[in-house]
Amino acid sequence: MPSFYDQLQARRAARKSSLGDVARLIGMAPSNLTTALSGRHDVRASTLEAVGAALDAEWVLVPREHLLAVRRLIEGKDSGPDREARTSVEMFLEQEP
Repeated sequence: MPSFYDQLQARRAARKSSLGDVARLIGMAPSNLTTALSGRHDVRASTLEAVGAALDAEWVLVPREHLLAVRRLIEGKDSGPDREARTSVEMFLEQEP
């Protein structure tokens, strides 16, 4: 799975946003944002939230037991649950007596 920084870079590229664009949106100097996102310094959660908002994204804490499913979904190897599919209860109730 790509690193957090790589994911941010990919999201910026997808949104066609430069680091300067993101920095301006969150009110931070581009050089400070570069340093913060490089992994050389600890970053405040509020900074990550602001970067996520600027990129129309969210950063989330994923419980370890769900990590594989989330990774598969992000990688496009899983489409998640089919919300349109009938449940087994609905199919059972539709059976003729």
